[in-house]
This record gives sequence, structure tokens and C-alpha cells, in this order.
Amino acid sequence: MNNKRIDEATGTETVGHEWDGIEELNTPLPRWWLWTFYLCVLFSIGYVIVYPAIPLLNKGTEGLWGWTSRGQLAEEMAEAEKAHADVRAKLAQVPVEQLPEDPALMAAAVAGGRAAFKVNCVQCHGSGAAGGAGYPNLNDDDWLWGGDLKAIETTLIHGIRQHGDKATRQSQMPGFAGAWDAAQLGAVTDHVLSFSGKAKSSAVGAQLYADNCITCHGDAGQGDRAQGAPALNDAIWLYGSSRADIERQILKPRMGMMPAWGDRLDPVTIRMLAAYVHSLGGGEDFVEAAEQPAATPDEQP
Repeated sequence: MNNKRIDEATGTETVGHEWDGIEELNTPLPRWWLWTFYLCVLFSIGYVIVYPAIPLLNKGTEGLWGWTSRGQLAEEMAEAEKAHADVRAKLAQVPVEQLPEDPALMAAAVAGGRAAFKVNCVQCHGSGAAGGAGYPNLNDDDWLWGGDLKAIETTLIHGIRQHGDKATRQSQMPGFAGAWDAAQLGAVTDHVLSFSGKAKSSAVGAQLYADNCITCHGDAGQGDRAQGAPALNDAIWLYGSSRADIERQILKPRMGMMPAWGDRLDPVTIRMLAAYVHSLGGGEDFVEAAEQPAATPDEQP
């Protein structure tokens, strides 16, 4: 039964049903809305045909244009690599210690190293390279193996205590647990702290230090980079500077490991990393071994 009629008040046809005297008007949609809807339908059909859109069993439809977001990213990355190709070619040819002679090339290396650092190094050294307990701070001028560009590059290539790399940085501190009693341990700790003015040494502590520690750490606690022995006469401590921290390190030394990046990153990226780390504030000037002054007898370890 067709109960449709024209509503007198609005002049609009009703939908043909009513409930308790209430009827619904069959008000047509605005024409602009309909045309927008139709255009959206046409656009979606075109999109499905041109672009990858429909998931299938093993893959999706590829679309007539063969476009993918991954393909676009690959093209953009290729363009970026092409743009940097000249700089990378120059970096591959210039020894790392000679980079400061070309300020523009050095700046480019530092910029590239900053990006590589964020990807590969922040997990241990932190986003600001400040390190943490057991992870060296790269912003200061305390370097266990040397802080010039060449030394940093060597450390990056071969790592520290990297198993399987014959050229890795290697050092070993013996543990003295069971070798000394509490009084002897306290005396040695006082002597170590005396280098930075935090305690007074004793004859016992000085003698124990001379018998067991001076060969690596030096008579004044200056350390020895050739052996990877840290300086004890400053305020920079890798595993803590409190008495308890030092005693623990003496009894059961903790020695970290840094991976060798020589087989993980290309030589140019390693060179840029070295430039960036060197630029953080604690980098040292490169001096040829033949140009370094000979050590005096008092400076011999």
C-alpha cells in the first residue's frame, strides 16, 4: 500500500509510513553532496586500478603504474647517495689525520658521522655521547687509547677486546681478590685516591702500589695509553670514583668490550664517525710517532 503523500507544510513527499501520527519526510540529499560522493566513487575506482590497493593471498595488486612507497624510498636514497658520492670519494682518498687540512671536507665528515653515530653508537654512549657507568664519555679529553683522529679510527675499526680481531685494543687488569687483606686493600685505595687529593697515602699503600700497579698506571697515576691503562690522577672514572667502587675494581676488575666496526661499516663511514667523535670537544691533535718527544727516565712506566 502506497501511503506516500505531499506534506502541506514543507511541500516535501513523505516516505509512506507513520507511527503514532508521526511521519518522516523524504528530504533529498543536497546536490553538491551527491556529486562529491559520485566523484569519490570514481576516484576510488581509478586509485584501485592505478595504485597497489587490493590484498591477495601472497601479495597485493601492483597497479598499472607499478608505484610503491618502498620503490619511491629507494629512488630517494639513491639520489641522496649520488649527491654525496663526490664527498664520499674524497673522504675515501684522504687519510683521516689529514682531514683538518680541508675544513669543508672535515665539516662534511662531521655531519655524516653525526648521522652514523645516532644509528650505531647511541645505544652505549648515549645521544649526547656522555656515556654512563662502564661506557666512556666521548666529550671529555680523557682517552684510554688516544684521542687523535687516527687513534679513534683504529679503535672504531678493531674495537676493544673484540674476539677474533688480532689488532683489537687489548688490556687486562689482574684481580687482587684474596691477595690482600682488608687493611692492605684500604691502604692501596687511599694511595689511588691520593693522586686526586681525596685521601692521604701511607707507606704501606705506596709500597703495594709500587709493587703491583706502577708498571701500568705510572708512578703518579698518569696511566699508559700503550697498555690501555687508565689515568688515576683525574676525576674521570669509568666504573665510579667512590671508595667502594675503587675497591671493587681492584678486587674484581670490570673490563668492557666495544665491537669492531671494521667488518660492519664501510671505511668512509668509520672515517666520518672518527671525525664526529673527535669534534665533540676532547679530540687531540695528531702527532707522528717520529715527531713525538722521547720520554724522560722519570716518565718511563
